[in-house]
Amino acid sequence: MPILTFLNTLFSRLGAFPTHVIREMGKIAIFSLKGFGFIFSYPLQISKITKQVYFIGAQSIFVIILTGTFTGMVLGLQGYYTLVKFGSEGLLGVAVALTLIRELGPVLAAIMVIGRAGSAMAAEIGIMRISEQIDALHTMDINPIRFLISPKIAAAIISLPLLTAMFDVVGIYGGYITGSVLLGINPGAYFSRIESNVMMKDITGGFIKAVVFAIVVATICCYKGYYVHLREEGFGARGVSMATTSAVVFSCVLVLMVDYVLTSFLL
Repeated sequence: MPILTFLNTLFSRLGAFPTHVIREMGKIAIFSLKGFGFIFSYPLQISKITKQVYFIGAQSIFVIILTGTFTGMVLGLQGYYTLVKFGSEGLLGVAVALTLIRELGPVLAAIMVIGRAGSAMAAEIGIMRISEQIDALHTMDINPIRFLISPKIAAAIISLPLLTAMFDVVGIYGGYITGSVLLGINPGAYFSRIESNVMMKDITGGFIKAVVFAIVVATICCYKGYYVHLREEGFGARGVSMATTSAVVFSCVLVLMVDYVLTSFLL
């Protein structure tokens, strides 16, 4: 009997984890569909979306430019000393450009947005939950997902592709600074290789990733804050802090996982 009790407890705990994961995935999917659907409901929330575009997009420009520049410079440095071994340093421009456009641009831009704006969104909505502001919206017959979540998702969809494009451009010029200005590669060869080898499908694939990452980031960060009252840590400041941490970590991991899936389809 003790053995049967132990086995029953063991298998119950083993089965509880996948059940919890599937349940959470379902809740996140429903939350995302509701938030995305309410974007197009009338009347359109243009003013709220504009404010969120400013918060998510415009206020992230500096960190995107800074990160993109040094990412391009590092790629230029590492790429040069790798390609020079094979006598192919003239390919540095296209190597930097394709690496940024296909992979690093969308992924790093999304991670920067998570750190700067996603954490703030999770904390803001979490505080609104614990201070009963979301319950007050329910009392006034205002849909909180439409009022709070949909403008953030719409703004992320608008902002992240633009930030990704900015990241790619400054990253390419960062590679130019390292490769041409510091290491002496012909500037004409650097840019002409980019022009002749970067195809439209590469740029399109990068933008598709940026849009998907925007939905993932906005949904996860808002979801973690919206349901902060259901966390095991408790209903209060600790719950908000843990929800914010969870939102950042989970969003970053999910961006990398989704990136692999999208890359396997887009290549």
